[in-house]
Amino acid sequence: MSVTSQQLNALAQQLESVASHQRYALWRQYQQLKQQAAVDGDAGPLVQKIEASIAWVEARRAAMPEVDFDEALPIAQKRREITEAIAQHQVVVIAGETGSGKTTQLPKICLSMGRGAKGLIGHTQPRRIAARSVASRIAEELKSPLGDLVGYQVRFNDQVSAQTAIKLMTDGILLAEIQRDRYLSRYDTLIIDEAHERSLNIDFLLGFLKQLLPKRPDLKVIITSATIDVDKFSQHFEQAPIIEVSGRTYPVEVRYRPLLDTGSESLVDGIIHAVQEISTLDQRGDILVFLSGERDIRETALQLRREKIPHLTVIPLYARLSIAEQNKIFQAQRGRRIVLATNVAETSLTVPGIRYVIDPGYARISRYSFRTKIQRLPIEPISQASANQRKGRCGRVSEGVCIRLDSEEDFLSRPEFTDPEILRTNLAAVILQMAQLRLDDIQRFPFVDKPDHRLINDGYKLLQELQAISVKGTSSKLTKLGRQLAQLPVDPRFGRMLLAADALGCLQEVAVIVSALSVQDPRERPADKQQAADQQHREFWHEQSDFLAYWALWQAYEDQRQALSRKPLQKWCQQRYLAYNRMREWRDIHTQLSLALKPLGLQWNREPASYEAIHTALLTGLLGNIGTFSKEKSRDYIGARNRRFHIFPGSSQFKKMPQWLLAGELLETSKLYGHTVAAIQSEWVLSVAQHLVKRQHIEPYYNARSGQVMAYEKISLYGLVLVEKKAVSYSRINPEESRELFIRSALVEGRYGEHKRIKNALQRHTVESHFFCHQQQLLEE
Repeated sequence: MSVTSQQLNALAQQLESVASHQRYALWRQYQQLKQQAAVDGDAGPLVQKIEASIAWVEARRAAMPEVDFDEALPIAQKRREITEAIAQHQVVVIAGETGSGKTTQLPKICLSMGRGAKGLIGHTQPRRIAARSVASRIAEELKSPLGDLVGYQVRFNDQVSAQTAIKLMTDGILLAEIQRDRYLSRYDTLIIDEAHERSLNIDFLLGFLKQLLPKRPDLKVIITSATIDVDKFSQHFEQAPIIEVSGRTYPVEVRYRPLLDTGSESLVDGIIHAVQEISTLDQRGDILVFLSGERDIRETALQLRREKIPHLTVIPLYARLSIAEQNKIFQAQRGRRIVLATNVAETSLTVPGIRYVIDPGYARISRYSFRTKIQRLPIEPISQASANQRKGRCGRVSEGVCIRLDSEEDFLSRPEFTDPEILRTNLAAVILQMAQLRLDDIQRFPFVDKPDHRLINDGYKLLQELQAISVKGTSSKLTKLGRQLAQLPVDPRFGRMLLAADALGCLQEVAVIVSALSVQDPRERPADKQQAADQQHREFWHEQSDFLAYWALWQAYEDQRQALSRKPLQKWCQQRYLAYNRMREWRDIHTQLSLALKPLGLQWNREPASYEAIHTALLTGLLGNIGTFSKEKSRDYIGARNRRFHIFPGSSQFKKMPQWLLAGELLETSKLYGHTVAAIQSEWVLSVAQHLVKRQHIEPYYNARSGQVMAYEKISLYGLVLVEKKAVSYSRINPEESRELFIRSALVEGRYGEHKRIKNALQRHTVESHFFCHQQQLLEE
């Protein structure tokens, strides 16, 4: 029985109400039915599927709770305007300062509109701490257990159930989902939070969504940002409407207290003096101090505790702390709290009760140099926008004071905004991901800010070094190895090491080393116990390789982990100055990596691998990080592309100075240092760099014994000479170069008496006789 046009129209209308993850498959079946309608199409099976999908959506909608809003939050005054904008436009930009309530209330506004029934309301955060804390707060406001109506997913932790309607996650998690689901069909709404941070992930997501939205007309996208350059986001999405929400902030007084130019006052001294100044103003209200990294936080915490300031509790806050330690910032304390935080507290996370901010005005900002091919982590002055974000953290509960440890002139001389990460990083991983997703060429991809062509070229060069892409003319395509690399959740260089390790029979050791290089070093070195820490860490040293020190540490930890319960294991780590949380994170990454290797068919080696095999595998991903000892300068190494670097003092090789070494990372701080180094042989480099080496042939001569023309070969990689002088026969030299050698042999070096024998020897290796005629003519002249 044929299907009538009325039935088809009714089905088309019903398709608008199905679950988002089933919409595409049902639409395809509808199109097939439409083609067969005039013949013998049977609508029955499709009708059943559509009805079942609609019933699923209705059941989810019925389970949604009543949503209450905090009318005291500034965003509550704009709720109707936001609701109308979301209903009428596919993309809406919400601009609001800290304290406006946009992060917690936007998902609830979407829920009250009926979003989250057909699919998930996805809500991205730049950092894991923020994803967890925001999920907890929204779940609490909706009176639902975490993991039920509101869930979250971060690396190694997934609390999402079938009942979940609002899913908090890092932007990296959403990017990973694109590989499995090009249309992000599980979501009916996406909220990209803190877009002004302009991380690599955020910029990639914004470009991807610009391409996706025409194919997903049912998908709503909400972009939230501080009031920083929001017009860019609107223009990117075809003049999407901007709704500005004022922050619930109080006046903040800014005081400039620059450190003494004499150098007699350290940063910690400046912070202590600022705390003492605050104590004279008021004994109430907590203090938030921004610092550049964990080391600064630990040293400042130690010094503050030594000062024994009455009723002051010091609380550190950075991403790698355990969840329990991070949650301390939400717990009430007696007296005054001083929270020492990295820039995680700048926008992603609201620390309650803050009335005072101490801002040194600096942060570690990752920058890639296309000239030196080095990713640097310099401590730089922050932009005015970042400084104002920090200032805004103390005007949330009452009038606040922000003490800046620099001058007003210095502040006004700073750039207005921080450069987006895409303009200051190597793009190899982005190019690889785009190629895997079959997206447009990176040159044509709709980034909010197009990256420098030199950074793009560098990304392609690194992928060629890793043999992940093959280039022909102006086009490039993924190799088989490149497709494998794209499936591994690690930096492409680390992925290359793993694939090589499988072939060389050392995957077990290299997987542990790669996992270690993917996390912060678990070995702690407190400022007041450096000697004791060094002595404990020496237990795991390897005489030739810092990489194998990780392997030794892993084996020792695994033995203890299997023998001890959690508390004794924590004590074992503490005695050896190992951060228990980082050891766990190392193991979590190793577990994740092990799961990712299975689909590729990679196998653990059962026998212990040799030193050569392990370091040859590591070399495949780090060919730009080799160096040879410089005879010119003491303790100096000449690296690839003629850059000079030093072995980091904490390395086992610092005093040994091997002739050739491999560095896990070249990082520029006060000097350019090679971190995590190992002694290697130049022959190992040659064995894995055949596709990159340059061969130069000099001093051609005739070998009477073999009856062949010979020459000396010099082999180099990125300017480093791997083989100084090696005799090779003419037959092994490429034809273009060999012709030049013949002429140079006969004419330049004046071996006219040999030319007949050379000519005869050459003729045995060449079929292009007209070249011999030309060479003979040159000889006779």
